[in-house]
Amino acid sequence: ADAVHPHIGKLAVVLITQHLCLLVQVLHDLAVQLVYAEKVIFVPGFGLAQAQAQRELADLGELLKGHGVEVSYAIHPVAGRMPGHMNVLLAEANVPYEELVDLDEINPQFPQANVALVVGANDVTNPAARRPGTPVSGMPIPDVDKSQNVVVMKRGRGMGYAGIKNERYFEDNTQMPFGDAKKSLQSVIAAVKELLA
Repeated sequence: ADAVHPHIGKLAVVLITQHLCLLVQVLHDLAVQLVYAEKVIFVPGFGLAQAQAQRELADLGELLKGHGVEVSYAIHPVAGRMPGHMNVLLAEANVPYEELVDLDEINPQFPQANVALVVGANDVTNPAARRPGTPVSGMPIPDVDKSQNVVVMKRGRGMGYAGIKNERYFEDNTQMPFGDAKKSLQSVIAAVKELLA
């Protein structure tokens, strides 16, 4: 048993290294998508608040706008712990109020979006809401699936408050760089700055 144990440790190091390299590549690919986008829609959720990443999301938005990218924030009325939670968080980060767009107004814009970047939102983006018989049936959701690319930043594919898997996470046009939203956004900002230099 002692002879096997050191090999398991080495294998774990190799797997962790490969995972980190893949994560760095996915975040760099996201930065490339964002830099070359014409329109980006951010979809914040409770995970944004948990990670305290509102400032990073706002900074990324400003960076992209400075490069000529149209940036909007899709605001779900019940995202977070209370109605208006995302409005308050993003106002703290000095996001201009006119960039905070409610679902009725933002949903028709998703087909023109090159990237929908979901940061920490789970149940409020679950396509199961469009079908009867689920815990989220009938809840309005942002039409992120209609954008060209969907990137979801979360720690994993865990269930939200409704207790069901989010089908969005398994769609072909959805990428999921797992990890802390704040650190992931910081990596994307660094990569965007490098691309724009």
